[in-house]
Amino acid sequence: MKQLFLLLAFSFGLYSFASTNPEVEKLGKITGVVIDKNLNEPIPYVTVAIKDLQGNIITGGVTDDNGVFTIEEIPEGKNVVNIQYIGYKTYTTQVVITRKDRNVDLGNVILEEDLEALDEVTVTAERSTIQQKMDRKVITVGKDLTTSGPTASDIMNNLPTLNVDQQTGEISMRGNQNVRVMVDGKLSNVPVAQLLKQIPSTSIKQIELITNPSAKYNPEGMSGIINIILHKNVSIGFNGNVNVGLTYEEEPKFNSNVDFNYRNGKLNFYGNWGHNTSTNVNYGNIVRPDENSEQFIDMLDKSQSNLFKAGIDFYLNDKNTISVFTNQNLYEGSTHGLVDIRYYDNSILNQIQDFTQSTDNISSQYNFDYKLEFEKEGHNIELEADYNDYSNDEDAIFLFSGASFGDDYIDAVGTDRDQTTINLDYVNPLSESLKLEVGAEARLFNSLIDRTTTQMVVNPFDITGDFIDGPITNFDYRRDIYSGYFTLGKTWEKFSLQAGVRAEQVNLNADTEELYGTGVVTDDLTYINTDPEVDVTTEGDVVFKKFKNDYFQLYPSAFFTYSPSEKNQFQASYSRRVDRPGLGQINPIREWSTPLISSFGKTSLQPQFTNSMEINYTRNLEKGSITGGVFYRIIEDEINRALFIDRTDLNKVILTFDNFDNTSAYGVELSGSYRPTKWWSFNASFDFYQQTQKGIAERLTDLENPSIDDIVLETYEVDNVAYNLRMFNNFKVSEKLSLSAFGFYRGKARTLQFTTEPMYFVNIGARYSLWEGRGTFSLNYNDIFDTMQFGFDGELPYTQTGAFNWESNTVNVSLSYRFGGGKYRAKSRKRRDDNEKDGSGGIF
Repeated sequence: MKQLFLLLAFSFGLYSFASTNPEVEKLGKITGVVIDKNLNEPIPYVTVAIKDLQGNIITGGVTDDNGVFTIEEIPEGKNVVNIQYIGYKTYTTQVVITRKDRNVDLGNVILEEDLEALDEVTVTAERSTIQQKMDRKVITVGKDLTTSGPTASDIMNNLPTLNVDQQTGEISMRGNQNVRVMVDGKLSNVPVAQLLKQIPSTSIKQIELITNPSAKYNPEGMSGIINIILHKNVSIGFNGNVNVGLTYEEEPKFNSNVDFNYRNGKLNFYGNWGHNTSTNVNYGNIVRPDENSEQFIDMLDKSQSNLFKAGIDFYLNDKNTISVFTNQNLYEGSTHGLVDIRYYDNSILNQIQDFTQSTDNISSQYNFDYKLEFEKEGHNIELEADYNDYSNDEDAIFLFSGASFGDDYIDAVGTDRDQTTINLDYVNPLSESLKLEVGAEARLFNSLIDRTTTQMVVNPFDITGDFIDGPITNFDYRRDIYSGYFTLGKTWEKFSLQAGVRAEQVNLNADTEELYGTGVVTDDLTYINTDPEVDVTTEGDVVFKKFKNDYFQLYPSAFFTYSPSEKNQFQASYSRRVDRPGLGQINPIREWSTPLISSFGKTSLQPQFTNSMEINYTRNLEKGSITGGVFYRIIEDEINRALFIDRTDLNKVILTFDNFDNTSAYGVELSGSYRPTKWWSFNASFDFYQQTQKGIAERLTDLENPSIDDIVLETYEVDNVAYNLRMFNNFKVSEKLSLSAFGFYRGKARTLQFTTEPMYFVNIGARYSLWEGRGTFSLNYNDIFDTMQFGFDGELPYTQTGAFNWESNTVNVSLSYRFGGGKYRAKSRKRRDDNEKDGSGGIF
């Protein structure tokens, strides 16, 4: 018995020693720096693979912006290091990991240009790819996505978690439209719906879906941030791409894009031009069964846009880089609409509204960036200044015939906006596993909107009196935001943690001036103020409305990643976010109008705050990957729609916004990519969202002989449930020919105003490589079964049903050509938001 006890004790001690001995546990590490032989400069994004002697891949990684790589968890014994990059000869060497020498430093790895391979370089990949990173999904746009349509708006519906409203052009993420859209990491003054239609799909390099941004980001957007990254070529010599495309169903849509660069030595010049010319047909109908009426709506939109980008990167030396660029966005468009309202029980009430609207705007952006690298790798400070100016002129003519709901009138609206943003960011890797980031930002935003009109309006001093000429209105909105942030990240062998907080002080002023005709403003009449939180004063013939809102907020964030193996990764994150009311939500000047409904903003609208939590899991497979996630949001002071009966005409409705009680939302997302064979790869995704929405609406208790006394106010609450299914297939027929098929299904959904019917479509496409890989011809047929339409049933404030249609059954033909012989992506200017940890990736 004693011998048995001693044997067990000895065995346990030996096991304990083996399991705790760091020499047994610890694996090897290989480091190095990849250098271009001719330029003697580091090469970023080079693939480094570690293989066994049989050629099987054990692990690997890519070089960072400074050409540095660190590959860990390498087993003992002989291993092969394989380093390769497009346009260079592959570097291969053998290393030995032993107990006494576990860390192998290869020093400077010199890559030599492969002249024979230069002509085979393809700037745009055939297939799009998706990477799940710590706080975002990064989608690299390939030719399969660019052939899905001519603009950024056409691409968005093909991406996980995103939906584009085909009528309004508004985009939503995870079922919510409170999302911010940036271009190259910068917010634009151009309205989002217009911006997405102006950017050619071929100009896009990547799209980042940032659902839970860190404290380094501006905290705006409950659903998150969409960052569109445009192509910026920094290859050696003179290089570029040319793309042209035509889309057609009922009306033609033409797009083209040219990007180029010239780099020699320390200077890189680059430019991009994108053009869109389109004519779009939209039509639909709305039925109100209670009054047996029907509205027929026909719209014809024409637009032309030009997007220019030009910049210079000046590499002073290894430590100092200066970059400047400008974006110029020119747009002009027109809309002709016809609204035909028919009352089948009483045709004398029939009327027609005929309107024509023309829009002309320009947006200009000027950006300066200076970055200083210190001696320690990754230790840097960066100063960025950005100025954005936007000017828009809009003229509209409204003509009426039939029953008299008002006289003909003309509207003229002018908009001038400017935004100045200054960022200072500091990054310090305190150790190999600990990184500190701090920064400060000032954002100064100004907007001036003025409207003149010949429309007759109700007298705001005497609602029961006669109609008067509409006032000249000026809306002056100023918002200054001063913020600072702090984040600290720590990495262990299999864990990483990042936590931070952003502090913001907001100063907001909104002033409205309404100039009326002589005699309207009198001392014996009181102005009827519909927004009691706005201060109203009068002076002469002018009414002054003032609203001020200053507030301070903290926005914490935290991210946790656990990678038990190369094949598995878990992520958990939390962030507090804000939705500041947009200009369209607070502008007291009418946004749009039909004979039966008008839309206005509410100046005193308060911001909406969100606490967002999510968990994701990624599993890397031999031939693909799967990512699943859940999220939960707690929403404070929810912003939503409110419907009111128009006191001047009880047949008409005013649509506006208001704040409501706290609510919540949750959702589930699942996406995966797989390559069953060498010739077939696919991506599939499913997302489900639920949000409890609250709103208010007025309705009439007596529809036959309505009066103001019949108006009642009711609060509504609905559970908005939505889900989407997507599947994207790529088929490689030969080295030159590829086919694609995309299917989409959106289930029935419920909002405050409508219950929307399911939507679904199927797209197919083909791509053929030309001119030894320098050219690509693409053919795409969208909505091949012509099933797309927006159908709905509504209850507020009237029972109604309807459907809208647009040109979805289109054919798209495009041709692209790459010129020049540049070979590698030189050190590019680092985006200030590039603070994420790489995750998994796969074929999209």
